[in-house]
Amino acid sequence: MSQYLVAVMDGSKARFFTLNPGELDINEAGPDLMEQDSLHNAEKGMPGQDLWANTKTGRNQGRSGQAHSYDDHRSNHMAEFERRFAQAIMSRVLDLSQTQAVRHLVLVAEPQILGIIRQVMPSSLPQPLTVHEVAKDLCRMSGKELHTYLADRSLLPAFKRAGV
Repeated sequence: MSQYLVAVMDGSKARFFTLNPGELDINEAGPDLMEQDSLHNAEKGMPGQDLWANTKTGRNQGRSGQAHSYDDHRSNHMAEFERRFAQAIMSRVLDLSQTQAVRHLVLVAEPQILGIIRQVMPSSLPQPLTVHEVAKDLCRMSGKELHTYLADRSLLPAFKRAGV
């Protein structure tokens, strides 16, 4: 049972950490931010030829050799891929928050990704769950670095060293 769930995400992956600041012995170090799960957005890393039939956008060649440009709506498709990935992230967040009895949810992502997450977040979250947002891309940080960063901003309890 963890009181804190931290979801760190960018456009291609999401990592989920839990922190249990329960009763620690005075000689014991902790609490530690532990990675529980991760998700990957398969469409984000795919090369163009795997996603589209034509890798060049906006080109159509007529018989006379003149090109006619057009909009093939790839940006709409990419936005849909991001929305689906955000839905998968929120689904995993809700599953972890129920199984771990989470009280505090910290969402860490770029502002654009946070906007998409807000759109897919259910309007009624579990009652004791408070949500904090950090609009910064910290997905490449280790668990220890992330814990220090969030503790400095008073979003997580600080890590204490053994015997201190």
